[in-house]
Amino acid sequence: MSELLRTALHDEHLALGGKLVNFGGWELPQQYTSIREEHLAVRHKAGLFDLSHMGRLDLRGPGAAAALQALLTNDVSRVARGGAQYTLLCREDGGIIDDLVIYRRDEDDFIVVVNASNREKDVAWMRNRLPGGVELIDRTFETSLLALQGPLAESLLPSAGIDLAAIPYFGFGEGEIDGTAVILSRTGYTGEDGFEVFVDSEDAAPVWRAILAGGAPAGLLPAGLGARDACRMEAALRLYGNDMDEGTNPFDAGLGWVVKLGKGEFLGSAALREIKEAGPRREMIGLNGIERTIPRHDAAVSIDGRMVGKVTSGTFSFFLNRGIGMASVEKGTVTPGSRAEVDIRGQAGAVEAAALPLYRGSVHSPGKAS
Repeated sequence: MSELLRTALHDEHLALGGKLVNFGGWELPQQYTSIREEHLAVRHKAGLFDLSHMGRLDLRGPGAAAALQALLTNDVSRVARGGAQYTLLCREDGGIIDDLVIYRRDEDDFIVVVNASNREKDVAWMRNRLPGGVELIDRTFETSLLALQGPLAESLLPSAGIDLAAIPYFGFGEGEIDGTAVILSRTGYTGEDGFEVFVDSEDAAPVWRAILAGGAPAGLLPAGLGARDACRMEAALRLYGNDMDEGTNPFDAGLGWVVKLGKGEFLGSAALREIKEAGPRREMIGLNGIERTIPRHDAAVSIDGRMVGKVTSGTFSFFLNRGIGMASVEKGTVTPGSRAEVDIRGQAGAVEAAALPLYRGSVHSPGKAS
C-alpha cells in the first residue's frame, strides 16, 4: 500500500486534534471536534478548510485560451481577466472525465483546479491534446489551497491590499494575509459566501494560523471533510465519483447548464449535441429522509416497489436536522413532494423527493467538486 500524501498543513491538523482519514490518497482531517459543530459553524459563522489535496495546474502560452475552449464544455471566452468559471472535461462520447474550475489571470494564462483523485489522469489527458507552445505545469505540491466559508467570511478574512467586497462571485484578485502574498477567489463548495486562498506551500501554515486567530473570537472553527461533505450536499454540489463519473453525461447529472454547444466544436460536443436533442434519460433529485431515514450512497430508490434509481450522495444534515441525499433517477419518475423508498441494509426507508438544492445559503455556488 502506497504511503498517503500529506498537505503542508499536516502538522497544523495534528496540533488541532484533527482525526485524519484517507481521502483520495491524501491524509486529511475528517473533523477536529465534531462534524456537527463544524457544520453549524460554516452555516452560521465560518469554517476554515484545507483543500490542498485539490490539483492546481498552471496552463499558459500562446493559444492557451483556445486550447481550453477546445477541451472544456463551458465557454472560456466569457471569462474575463480576474474571473473564474466552473466547467467540465468530457470524453468524445460525452462521459465526464472531471469537473473543474478555471481562473483567468491573463489572455493566455490560467490556473486550473481539478479533483485530487483525477489530477494525474487530467494532466495526462490535457497534455496529450495541447498544441505546441501551450505549457501545463502541475503546481499541486508547490502551492496550497485554503477555504474560508460562511456568512461571516468576508468580515473575518484578515487580508490586506485588496478590497474583498469588490471581488464578485467567481472572481479573484491578489492580496496579502499576514504579510504573505496570496490569491483570493470568491468561490467555494459549501453554498455559503467565502473565499479560497491560494498560497505558496512554504507559507501555508502561518496564513492558516493567522486566519484562525483573527476569526476565532467571532466563532470561526477549523472544519474537516465531514462538514464539507454535508454542506455541499445541502447545496446540491456534485462530487466526482459519487454524483458523476466517466459513465455519466452532463445532462443526466443536471449539469447541462455548463455545456455551451453554441460556442463551436469542442471535445465531446458532437455526442453531447445528440444527447441533448434526444433528451436526458436521467435526472438528479433531492431526498429528505422521513423520520429516521438517512439515504446512503448507492442505495436503491424505489416507487411502489419498482426501482427507479440510486442514491448518489447521502448523509445526515445537522443543520436541516434530517437525513438528506441526492439521487439519479429515471427521467420523469419522481416529482418534488412525492414519496419514495430507499434501501437501508435490506429495509425500506421512507424519503420525500425535493427540488435541488435542499438549502440556499449566503451564496449558492454552482461548482466544485471534491
